[in-house]
Amino acid sequence: MYVAAIGIGWIVNRSLPLPVGAGLPRVLAAWVFVLLWASITAAAFYTFWRRRTSIVPIRPATALVDAGPYRLTRNPMYVALAFLTIGMGLWMNTWWVILLLVPAVVVIDRYVIAREEAYLRRRFGQPYEDYTQRVRRWI
Repeated sequence: MYVAAIGIGWIVNRSLPLPVGAGLPRVLAAWVFVLLWASITAAAFYTFWRRRTSIVPIRPATALVDAGPYRLTRNPMYVALAFLTIGMGLWMNTWWVILLLVPAVVVIDRYVIAREEAYLRRRFGQPYEDYTQRVRRWI
């Protein structure tokens, strides 16, 4: 969904430009978002590795991960991908990518995260319920 937002935004921008603006501040902001993506993703991967559970969503979870960036959001990798998408929109100098992030996040929230959370509720029960009470889904 995030790649679709970037790709469709790029295609639409070719026909109907919607520039963010020129200059160094836009480029610097793009780099900040890309660095946020890289940092959060690396921390999430490391946390999964330390807990010795798979990061691949179609593999069974062997541990409830609630440390690292998972202390702040239940979905740091999806948040990170949103930051990357914003960074790419800024880098490509188009609002289209950033605007298309909204429906991408809605689809991820409703169809991907909802399914993952249902699985985690079945798999971990009350500890997962407690975790959802302590930590927000997004940020």
